Amino acid sequence: RGASAQALSCSTGLSIHSPAVVTTRRPMDHLMVCPECGHEWNPDEIKVEEDSSVIKDSNGNILQNGDTVVVIKDLPVKGTPKPIKAGTKVKNIRLTDGDHNIDCKIDGFGSMALKSEFVRKA
Repeated sequence: RGASAQALSCSTGLSIHSPAVVTTRRPMDHLMVCPECGHEWNPDEIKVEEDSSVIKDSNGNILQNGDTVVVIKDLPVKGTPKPIKAGTKVKNIRLTDGDHNIDCKIDGFGSMALKSEFVRKA
């Protein structure tokens, strides 16, 4: 049995193995075996994680600073009697970090922070 001397993480995400704990490779089927939980995986099939800094709209299109988007549903605004109506076009958006990842100015409402899941690229 071959052994890996480098630190590996179990693909279940349960733990990160220290170099003292050896993850073994099964010679016949090319699988890695986690000695802590017994999980088996093929290291050649490990999925590459998506870049978390990419912001996408409700349809999965990548948004960029300066884009124009359209609101896809009525959004209530605290302190105002009327919501932002579905179909409202928002021009020149700015992308930010956080829960509300779009900063913009909406006519009749002023500066707002929106979630990308409630807009689509125009």
